[in-house]
Amino acid sequence: MAFRGSKVWLWRWRRNPLKRRADAVEAWVVLGTWTLTVVVGVLAGLGIARSVERELARERVEWRPVTAHLTEQAPGTATGHAVTSSGERVWAKVGWTVPDGSAHTGQARVDPGSASGTPVTVWTDPEGRLVTQPAAPDEARLRAAMTGALIGFGTATVPFVGGRVLRARLERRRMEQWDAEWALFGPLWGRTTG
Repeated sequence: MAFRGSKVWLWRWRRNPLKRRADAVEAWVVLGTWTLTVVVGVLAGLGIARSVERELARERVEWRPVTAHLTEQAPGTATGHAVTSSGERVWAKVGWTVPDGSAHTGQARVDPGSASGTPVTVWTDPEGRLVTQPAAPDEARLRAAMTGALIGFGTATVPFVGGRVLRARLERRRMEQWDAEWALFGPLWGRTTG
């Protein structure tokens, strides 16, 4: 196991007679990459989280429960319980009337074997179209936070990967410079002055 000394903070910016311009450029690339990665990730995540939470709050305000009625018997057999023990529900055709008096039909999840005319609660948007039940405030916050974190992380990968690509190019260029310098001075080391 090789001995390694203590890590020196900010070593890339310290004065050193062996430090080349390429080392200083790489130091700034690393700093810029990490700064952009953090800032872009956090801003994108927070922006998306706020947007999702605002949209879910709008849905809670605009979407309304409506009583619909089955227009035909639901597939399956009735179990005698309001909901089967497994929580199984089936799709069936329902009809409802919106506040402007127009009739609508659609598919909704109901208990198996429910009779035609059975009342079912469905959620509709302002145009009377079927929608899912809106998320509760706690669920909306969680969903917004998870979406924001995922989008923030995904967005932060762009500057991070860009920085890694740039550093790889700098490294390749540095190795090419080393090869060129070695080709010039390497043969001189074999000679002795005498």
